Amino acid sequence: MTREEVMLAAVQFVAPGTELRVALDNIIAGRTGALLAIGDEAGVDALSNGGFEIDAPFTPQRLFELAKMDGAILLDSEATKIRRANVHLMPNASLPTSETGMRHRTAERVSRQTDALVISVSQRREVVSLYRRGDRLSLEDIDVVLAKANQALQTLERYRARLDEVSAHLTALEFENLVTFGDVAVVIQRLEMLRRVAKEVNRYVVELGTEGRLVRMQAEELTTGTDEDYLMLVRDYMVDPGPRKVPAALTRIGALTPEQLLDSSALAAALGYSPKLDMDEQHVRPKGYRLLHRVPLLPGTIINRLIDRFGTLAAILDATVQQLDDVDGVGARRARAVSDGLRRMRERAVL
Repeated sequence: MTREEVMLAAVQFVAPGTELRVALDNIIAGRTGALLAIGDEAGVDALSNGGFEIDAPFTPQRLFELAKMDGAILLDSEATKIRRANVHLMPNASLPTSETGMRHRTAERVSRQTDALVISVSQRREVVSLYRRGDRLSLEDIDVVLAKANQALQTLERYRARLDEVSAHLTALEFENLVTFGDVAVVIQRLEMLRRVAKEVNRYVVELGTEGRLVRMQAEELTTGTDEDYLMLVRDYMVDPGPRKVPAALTRIGALTPEQLLDSSALAAALGYSPKLDMDEQHVRPKGYRLLHRVPLLPGTIINRLIDRFGTLAAILDATVQQLDDVDGVGARRARAVSDGLRRMRERAVL
């Protein structure tokens, strides 16, 4: 997992609705600090001194009571059992830390030295900080997170509306065989921007826990079908749309900075084109994956065979029902469905 995914998993561990979050809220409400180490039992035990064995099932109330003592509390990797309490953690003092308070310095160093999730609750500032592999994340108030999530949803809604516009325009151009790379680049940019905002919304949903159900439902509605559409679009315009090369191209596009994403030459390079000064004006031909994928009940294997046979969307559009039927595995029924489906899409497409 990436560092971001690791921290997201840590946030999910203490999201609203979990018993651990109840315990943390109780500790803050009781104006008591706490230091928790969850998981990597062998690694944490090697840094532990003193304290006493608990070996009792985890409950929010037990954890709250144990937090009234000064030492750290050690839990198993699933936070279902309290192992030890009042423990003195002694990480390597030479490890770098940006923290100033003793509890937070210890938490960061333990997280650097072990694979445990370390949680520090500040008694004075009433802030919960998560540490994992040296990275830190402070939990924000639920109302603040919810406000940010709603703002991100509004952005997601605007991006989806604009994506639908440019995608419909590209479809019309594809039927007329008038597509330039600049037209493709605009749709890719919008899809990637939508994906990035959706990823941000998902982080808020994880942090909101049970409070984020409505946000999650709205985000899912706004992003329905976009991942598949993105994949088909890249397959349509990649120089070599091999099964391993398409995911690699999506990864390259995802790694572009916002400035690079707006550069058509950077997108062209990601899709395997040789960079040219007039890349935006270069005429390109879709293979047909994106539109064929919209034909109801048409399996991916049949789509692949049609494109292997005809090569481009234009050739598929010009093919008769009999020619489509001649492709292995298509059959008269699917041939008619493909012909009628593309015809109906063409009738709806308006330049």
